[in-house]
Amino acid sequence: MFGAKTARKPGGLTPYVLVVLVVVASVLGLSIRPDGAVERGQADYVVVAAAAGLRWEDLDPERTPALWQEATKGSVGWLTVRSAHAVTCPSDGWLTLGAGNYAAWDTAEVTGRCTSTTPALTQPDAIGANVADQSTVVRTNQDRLPYGTTPGALAESVRCTVAVGPNAAIAAARPFGRVDQYAATLPADPTKLLSDCVLSFVDLGTVSGTGAARQAQVAAADALLARVLAARPERSLMLIAGVADTDSTSRLHVAIAEGDGWEGGWLTSAGTGRDGYLQLVDLAPTVLTALGKSSPEKLFAGYAASVAAGRPADVAAAMQGGNDADRRAIAQRGVAGIFFTVLAIVQLLLFVLVVPVLIRARRHAGPAAPPLPPRRLVALVEAALIAAGLAIPAALIADAVPWWSSGHPAWTFGTATFLVMVLGTLLVRLSPRYGRTLWPLGTAAAIGALVIAIDLSTGARLQLNGVAGYSATHGVRYAGLGSVGLGVFVAGLLMTAGCLAQRVARPWRPLVVVFFGGVGVVMVGSPYLGADPVGAIAVTAGVCVTAAISKGGWLTFARFAWSALAGLAVTVGFAVLDLHRDSPEQGTLGRFLSALGNGTAGPAMSRAAAANGQALFDSPLTLLALFGALMLVFCQFSPWGGLNRVFGLYPAVRAALGGTTAATLVAGVLGGTALGVAGAAAAAVVPLAVLTVLRVLLHAADRTPPPGETDGPGGPLLRKSDSDQRTVTERTG
Repeated sequence: MFGAKTARKPGGLTPYVLVVLVVVASVLGLSIRPDGAVERGQADYVVVAAAAGLRWEDLDPERTPALWQEATKGSVGWLTVRSAHAVTCPSDGWLTLGAGNYAAWDTAEVTGRCTSTTPALTQPDAIGANVADQSTVVRTNQDRLPYGTTPGALAESVRCTVAVGPNAAIAAARPFGRVDQYAATLPADPTKLLSDCVLSFVDLGTVSGTGAARQAQVAAADALLARVLAARPERSLMLIAGVADTDSTSRLHVAIAEGDGWEGGWLTSAGTGRDGYLQLVDLAPTVLTALGKSSPEKLFAGYAASVAAGRPADVAAAMQGGNDADRRAIAQRGVAGIFFTVLAIVQLLLFVLVVPVLIRARRHAGPAAPPLPPRRLVALVEAALIAAGLAIPAALIADAVPWWSSGHPAWTFGTATFLVMVLGTLLVRLSPRYGRTLWPLGTAAAIGALVIAIDLSTGARLQLNGVAGYSATHGVRYAGLGSVGLGVFVAGLLMTAGCLAQRVARPWRPLVVVFFGGVGVVMVGSPYLGADPVGAIAVTAGVCVTAAISKGGWLTFARFAWSALAGLAVTVGFAVLDLHRDSPEQGTLGRFLSALGNGTAGPAMSRAAAANGQALFDSPLTLLALFGALMLVFCQFSPWGGLNRVFGLYPAVRAALGGTTAATLVAGVLGGTALGVAGAAAAAVVPLAVLTVLRVLLHAADRTPPPGETDGPGGPLLRKSDSDQRTVTERTG
């Protein structure tokens, strides 16, 4: 038996050949990029005029004519002001601007409003100044913070700099504290001052508070800007920015670039990958690129800004009202916490209520066995489980509704999400194939994956500042696939693949899994779709596990070896191609591997480790992961659980569940979200897995007839008529 040789069936190599073709197609899919030249202007001078706290809602054509004029003529965007500090106060923002990397003036904790910090300056001559605390600031950033930042790196990259105002001196100071030319206030005629050096920083003041006081501060900043514009040198680029927050609430701020080659578009950068969004760390490389200078190697964290077409000519239509990204991001932060907390509580209650139904669904021996649960109760439980599994995809679709502009955003969003959940449940329930055991699991999983795929194909507009997506105010992700979307997509993709693989012959099951996996890697890893290299690696790991055990049995080394080779070839092939591109054209995977090779990836890994600890305890997604895991443990190991029976009947489904677990854990740990990805996957899959367990338990007593008489125990058909059941019993009993 063990030593006998078996003849290879004709066409036995066909699945493996097709796997290779899928791998090649996936690599080609990852490598395709749309053609598009980067547009940005050149200048002889750059003037950076900045005001901490300045937001787009502050601008008005009547009250701020200079700012409005620059926004109309130039290119605009929303600026995220992330720094090395949890709260980017004005001194942190100005320091980050001059460093081109995430920096912090000090490490003091900020609660509420930022304290007013004016740097101590000495002026040994009538030309420049010295920042007295610069040496301490440099040591703090290089020794105590994980970014390897060198304050003053931008000033060191040009011949000389001008600073107007004490905050501007922070950005203009060199690493040893010297400001080449300094003026405490803007002179009556600043023409010569702004022409003495190729780079000038002007402090327009700090904008904080609300109401009339805030409007007065904005008006003062606008008046100062008007004087700067009147005295700016010829062939100069104006960069206007709200460089910092003024309290512990992160906001999106003003970013304007105006000059030759910067007319009437959206600002963007390779760091954000989203038209209309720019990072504070992108300003330093933008300055040097505009001046025709190269950025210092390994010191800058950002990428030079460029101009993208498509911006409405009316600034109000582009940046305010219904298109106010800052307003949406603020609403998203509050509603997202409520949504996932409520979802965790509802799923926990649902699991608790389902347990008695599972206990009654299992056939008990003896005359005193409890009756089976009523059909209406089973139908109600199934509907509730389907709705729970569709909650996150429904929330993503609900983000298409402008709920953030209503007077009660949380209630508006909740109502929209509930209606979409009902429609999705009806779509699954009213299908003619609903009676098949795996139909709810496979269909609901496919819906989740399809919703994410469509959103990625259309620019991930629903995830940006969406409840089921990510907020630009965090300064981490601006485009592509977020951690919640990744969890739902991976779970939906692999569970769909598992359900479909269950319907084909065993030798072909790995091909089905690898085909879906190849599509998944392209969707997740492509710079113009998911833009998530860590997610692509995680999908590869999940596909390896799923393909290896999709035919049943254990995860042997031989099975893992060939499936891992297919999955890893996709990622490695794309990485090789991406690494051969120029740095500005590389995708996120190429940038990460380049940083790993030149030794600058350490800070990113350190930040990811710190983020894991914070996300583990702060996110309600952790609760969703734990509640889902506990429910699966109960279903597998309790006397009334039926998960082992599901695994025995449907080995491809077992493989998909194992692959989902592996992929989401890898993605969470490497991506700095801890159990965030796993929590989103659990919220989408575990209710549907419990539904499948319930269906299999209800058919646990079905007798297996001779071949060809029925579909066998547990499916695919859920119900048989009483006469059919009696016939089966008579034939087999």
